[in-house]
Amino acid sequence: MGEPNGIENAMVHDNEMAVGEEMIHGNEMADGSEMIHGDEMVQGNEMVHGDEMIHADEMIHGNEMIQVEDMIHGNEMIHVNDMVNGDEMAHGHELVSAEVTPPTLTRRRRKKSLVWEHFTIEPVPGERGCQRACCNLCKATFAYSSGTKIAGTSHLKRHITLGSCPMIKNQERKMALNSAGGMTDNDGEGTAERPTKRRYRYTGFANATFDQDRSSSYLAKLIILHDYPLHIVQQPAFTALTESLQPRFRVADVDTMEGEVYAVYQKGKESLLQSLSSMPGRISLTIGLWTTSQTLGYVSLAGQFIDTDWKVHRRMLNFMMVSSPHSENALSEAISSSLTDWNLKDKLFTITLDNDCSSHDIYSANLRDHLSNKNNLMLKGQLFVVRCYANILNAVAHDVIASIHGVIYNIRESIKFIKASSAREERFAEIALQLEIPSTKTLCLDVTTQWNTTYLMLLAALDYRQAFTTLETCDDNYNESPSAEDWKRVEAACNYLKFLYDSAHSIMAAANPTSNLFFHEAWKLQLELSNAITHEDQVFSSIAKEMHERFDKYWKDCNLVLAIAVVMDPRFKMKLVEFSYSKIYGVEAAKYVKVVDDALHDLYKDYVAQPLPLTGEANKNAPANNNTAAAPSTGDGLLDFDMYLSEIAISQPSKSELEQYLDEALTPRIQDFEIVDWWKLNTLKFPTLSKMARDILAIPMSMVSSGGSIFSAATTGSRMLDDYRSSLRPEIVEALFCAKDWLQYAPPPPAEAPGSAGVKLE
Repeated sequence: MGEPNGIENAMVHDNEMAVGEEMIHGNEMADGSEMIHGDEMVQGNEMVHGDEMIHADEMIHGNEMIQVEDMIHGNEMIHVNDMVNGDEMAHGHELVSAEVTPPTLTRRRRKKSLVWEHFTIEPVPGERGCQRACCNLCKATFAYSSGTKIAGTSHLKRHITLGSCPMIKNQERKMALNSAGGMTDNDGEGTAERPTKRRYRYTGFANATFDQDRSSSYLAKLIILHDYPLHIVQQPAFTALTESLQPRFRVADVDTMEGEVYAVYQKGKESLLQSLSSMPGRISLTIGLWTTSQTLGYVSLAGQFIDTDWKVHRRMLNFMMVSSPHSENALSEAISSSLTDWNLKDKLFTITLDNDCSSHDIYSANLRDHLSNKNNLMLKGQLFVVRCYANILNAVAHDVIASIHGVIYNIRESIKFIKASSAREERFAEIALQLEIPSTKTLCLDVTTQWNTTYLMLLAALDYRQAFTTLETCDDNYNESPSAEDWKRVEAACNYLKFLYDSAHSIMAAANPTSNLFFHEAWKLQLELSNAITHEDQVFSSIAKEMHERFDKYWKDCNLVLAIAVVMDPRFKMKLVEFSYSKIYGVEAAKYVKVVDDALHDLYKDYVAQPLPLTGEANKNAPANNNTAAAPSTGDGLLDFDMYLSEIAISQPSKSELEQYLDEALTPRIQDFEIVDWWKLNTLKFPTLSKMARDILAIPMSMVSSGGSIFSAATTGSRMLDDYRSSLRPEIVEALFCAKDWLQYAPPPPAEAPGSAGVKLE
């Protein structure tokens, strides 16, 4: 400690210092008859130890201990050549003395940290001043004191709170096993007396309260959302995983898991029923057809509607087994059953089908007849059956690809040949460089089930057509290069596939694909294909004729509902219909425009004659009748003028809401225009027309929901259910499909804020 200075009643010899009746040896300080070891020191009524001691360049106020170049105020103690008494500071080997006041407290103090209920300090044999902390349960030892430095207690806390101690792990497992029938301690000989003075309260995820029912519900949601089989709960790897995460979790069997899945489904159904009960308008359905390897049939029904806040929603309603999904009778019964189940029998507006059968007209007519007897259809059912736009795009695209399937095979084989080795890729790149091909596209194979990837593959191959031809002359092993006539067919196919590709992307890019968007895409595609069939090149015209034949059928079936939907867009109204029909039909355009105008007015009359019951909010906001004469004024001497106004109102009735809407100027076409927001703001101005707009804009023109890919939509009238799902009971299949859809829109569970892994006194 350097040279000792004279201090009243104190003597220093080597590493010892006596203050009054105190003796300090190394890391110890004796106060009266009391010896305090390690990091413990008593001053006044306070004990500082464990995490309450600060090491290295820190400042402590109060009665605490500091190691290595620390500043201390008060009655404290410094090890390693530093010691300060009073309000002075010692640096290096310098000792600054003031007045040492001997502690007046002589009673021995216990360690206050809860860690010491689980650990005992033991000296290290042969090393003076070194001590280790020994766990009372597993007898593992940890660093504590090296004689000059204290290790603290954080690592000791982690040992007992994070489950590192094997004895604590065993105790938790025993508690889990005994939780159902009462807890016993002392090897089952009776309930042991618990300490009541104080106990640990752990913070952090590792020690969160365990809830078996909550965990089982989350497991059911995991199975639903990720299409895991129910018997995953019986797989050894899964049970081993759950046991390692939470030994107290009891893994359910398959039957119990079915019950959990059905409980999630029932909860979601109750929530959706509540939402549908407050739905202000009508609902439109999408109908999907499914088959199985066991010749069973399923029908999926999803409903799309706009709520009171003018937000578009699409929710799965049912996934039910039917005897024959392609039968109109079976399908109409399934729809009627679903509407009754959801209390929507009087609110059906349209249905959208994804089938593309040649007998679509007969099928639709029969379906319309079956349902019109049980439901009040608007506009006498003219808008009732809608064909899926995504389905027609895919069907036309696959027709184009099928027309050049031989050339596509050669291109695929050519790309495989080039990609087979890096040497071939380098050789092909050299050829492209020599030919000065400017393309930056990358050659890659397509995914045969997604026609957009085939289109991109053909587009890239077209740029390198000369390189393929040159490679065939340079490499005897390659003989798959398409001929000049083949490349011309590829060019024609890509020319028309681009129309479909761009149209699909325009729909998918919309955050809210309301029905008004589809007219823009459909009329442009109809016009392009109508012009293409007269192309002077036979290769181009032959491909265009096949495309036009299929798409023209869709246009004839759906152009009325598409046109009415775009009229509900205040940026276009009837003007776009008039313009587009003049391009498509020429001199006969007026006839087709009149069909749309008449249907629009007839539909509006249906809404005036058969209004839906208004919700309380709608009643509150509904204005008075616009045709009501103004109340006569009093006291202003203009009674004759009021009578004159009344006569005018009778002789010249005011325009309907529809006529007012159509006569007003078009709304400017701004980039971020939201049509549902416009109608929300104009509901009071057009109370009846806004109801009509709400239902029309909610018509699902495509089976693909928002955020989905049109390119992967089904191209046939039915999809195949896998063998595992087919083996389940129909009600469980429905629960899995519906709950998966609903959980995607459910609010996320509340996040639990992660706490520290520390221990607090409770």
